[in-house]
Amino acid sequence: MKATTYIFRILLVLSIIVLTYLCVNSIVVPIRFENTREVREQAVTANLIHLRTAYNEYKLEKGRYTNDLDSLVLFLRTAPKKEVLKEGALTDKQLESGLTEHKAAKMVERALLKARVNLKTDNDSVLYDHIWKNDKEIVNNGLQGFRRDTIYKNMIETLFKGEFTADNIDQITYIPYSNGQSYEVETNNDYTTSQGIKVPIIAVRAHYRTYLSDLDKMELVNLIDKEEKLEHYPGLMFGSVEQPNNNAGNWE
Repeated sequence: MKATTYIFRILLVLSIIVLTYLCVNSIVVPIRFENTREVREQAVTANLIHLRTAYNEYKLEKGRYTNDLDSLVLFLRTAPKKEVLKEGALTDKQLESGLTEHKAAKMVERALLKARVNLKTDNDSVLYDHIWKNDKEIVNNGLQGFRRDTIYKNMIETLFKGEFTADNIDQITYIPYSNGQSYEVETNNDYTTSQGIKVPIIAVRAHYRTYLSDLDKMELVNLIDKEEKLEHYPGLMFGSVEQPNNNAGNWE
């Protein structure tokens, strides 16, 4: 009888320990999962923002998107970043008369070309000073002080100074905490608006399974199930291939 009581007490203690462990675990595991998820999603979000910047620049230059991440990396490594330095602005009166930025820039370009030939110099300060004072078209249109110069910079240094270099820019295509998995990229370069305007659109995605796969399986399954029931993408993404949304991220 005493042996039976002793065994019962041991089993009772073990049961209490197991139940306590399960109760504590049911609280700790979800908290740990959410804390880790938050840290990882900060990294994935930051990388998606960089990727969005790169893709916006690609479309600006090419007029379309690419779903080939290697092509995007090649573009970042080889294409110069074009910037226009602006000095002077058109007045309301000039704009009302039909003068535009494009027309004004063309006038200045023609004047500079003539001045460069006549003065036989490439000194920008000398050339601009000359046309602002002496070119009839410039003076008649009130474009003294109007200057637009196109300069070219290193694409990676300009877009991602301190973040990436030519040597490691390919890292922008890999999802953090995914063991080297790349983003899912889908493009629609033939999307046409109701007004008949063709607009290239893109969606770039990182599924929960890519950067949370090593965490608690049940928590991950529940998270994916919850998002799918809400008809949300189960992960982080920007853009859409269904309609233009200015490449908004689903974290914003």
